[in-house]
Amino acid sequence: MTEKKYMNPYAGGVLLGLVLIVAFWVSGRGLGASGAVKSAIVSGVKTVAPGHVENTAYYKDYMETHPKPMYSWLVFEMMGVLVGGFLSGAIAGRLKFKVEKGPNVTNKTRLIFAVIGGVFFGFGSQLGRGCTSGSALTGMSVLSVGGFVTMAGIFGTAFALAYFARKLWL
Repeated sequence: MTEKKYMNPYAGGVLLGLVLIVAFWVSGRGLGASGAVKSAIVSGVKTVAPGHVENTAYYKDYMETHPKPMYSWLVFEMMGVLVGGFLSGAIAGRLKFKVEKGPNVTNKTRLIFAVIGGVFFGFGSQLGRGCTSGSALTGMSVLSVGGFVTMAGIFGTAFALAYFARKLWL
């Protein structure tokens, strides 16, 4: 079985930059993912427990500034990312269900660590007021000091913790 090559990372970077420019042109805002997740969670909580939303300051404040959270630009962006990723995988012949991991790690261990990492990253994105797309990528594109600090923090933390997570891949 021959392995198909991925896109050149430099071409991917240029395309990502062009997508960021188009996002600013179309919506007046940059890219971001954590805002879409927040909108989906707030909408879900409002659907399941509307009284909780009315009695919790966080949800109440969010609903005042975002009366229709699922109509947010970021929700549509993330739907496009999911559909685009699916189509890209289908066109490239890479559409299959598998868990990427090292040879000495079970699927269960890999998925547990992926969920733990996702929870930590989601929590950090709320503390830092944005994810890598919003705070770092978009912040750096407008020369925000916070964007550069965020990106340095993300890469620095990843570098510092790589030693402990390397066995998931080696």
